[in-house]
Amino acid sequence: MNTASDMVQIAANGAAGASLERRRVNIFVLIDALGWEFIKDRPFLNTELPVRMPLKTVLGFSSGAIPTILTGLSPAQTGHWNLLYYDPQGSPFWWLRWLSLLPNRMVDNRIIRKLIKELGRRALGMGPLFECCVSPQLLPWFNWTEKANIYSPGGIANSTSVFDLLEKRNIRYRVYSYHNFSDAQGFEQIRLDLQSSDADFFFLYLSEIDRCLHSRCNDLEAVSRTFEWYAQGLRKVFELALSRDPEATFTIVSDHGMTPVHSEYDLVGKIERLGFEMPEDYLSVYDSTMARYWFFGEGARQAITAELERTQCGRILDDAELRSLGIYFLDRRYGETIFLLDPGWLFSRSDFNGSGWHPVGMHGYHPADPYSDAVFLSNRRPAHVMATIADIFRCLEEAAWCR
Repeated sequence: MNTASDMVQIAANGAAGASLERRRVNIFVLIDALGWEFIKDRPFLNTELPVRMPLKTVLGFSSGAIPTILTGLSPAQTGHWNLLYYDPQGSPFWWLRWLSLLPNRMVDNRIIRKLIKELGRRALGMGPLFECCVSPQLLPWFNWTEKANIYSPGGIANSTSVFDLLEKRNIRYRVYSYHNFSDAQGFEQIRLDLQSSDADFFFLYLSEIDRCLHSRCNDLEAVSRTFEWYAQGLRKVFELALSRDPEATFTIVSDHGMTPVHSEYDLVGKIERLGFEMPEDYLSVYDSTMARYWFFGEGARQAITAELERTQCGRILDDAELRSLGIYFLDRRYGETIFLLDPGWLFSRSDFNGSGWHPVGMHGYHPADPYSDAVFLSNRRPAHVMATIADIFRCLEEAAWCR
């Protein structure tokens, strides 16, 4: 359901564009984790969307990939890459430093983390994705990237997104994402709006297929059932768009793919056994496929680096590669040392997922991994070369001009 503020924004946007001439209907659908490897040989709207190709993603997760889609800029340019970054001066959790006086077992537990999560989301403006991923005693050294709604104007600070362009050009549009809708609710609402609103640019973000692929990407029958459900919903949307405008454009893209997991590795345990302490000697953040470190003592730097270099299922990314991938940050906010697992490997323990989570599919690997490829599916061939997910922005930008 739309909130009151959302309805005001929609009404204002519609009023601003009411005097404009009728424009071509453009529908863009972003499906989280829809990988090229899973649809290249599977029927998925093949008739409706004959223009089909893989796109290289950016290294990392949706928190970096989606801002790149919406702006055409690399994570190093938008500032959006991983969710947690080192920022002891600007941390909204500076007031938790008193917790360092207490034993860790008293403050790092499920109840305290849940309280901090709710406080961050409801009182500190951290956004609906915020999780207390690291020990509460360490939060004062970190900040959270995605505080604002990136699917709205001004949502990606210091960058121009497609929603900024739509607002600036007084184009009538609608947006559907997890901020207001489940996937099923998004389908229902866009179908209603196609029949009753005067909007002509529609952006639908479907996030829940990611969950299916994490848990069942190796179950061909389950994947086929899930894809068919989405195909049926999208086909209805497409049919409504064409009934309103025979020249309507319909495009489906994704942010990254999903790689089957074959092995796990306990890097956390290896590092802990070295005997160094956080935050005195170093800090770390462990994502599912990536480990990031900041060092405050040479002993910790040398010992942890040596351990990473001994690890055969991944490697440290050097600065040249970080630059080539568009994820080099001079201030090292996302890590002084960044270690990436090889495709198909998973940390058995990480900060974003507990030890009891064992997915059969994961993303966040190097873009060279074929399973990491995103998709571009459309009923209209783009006017420019499509190679990476950053090129999607040009399609969005052109649609914002299209009459």
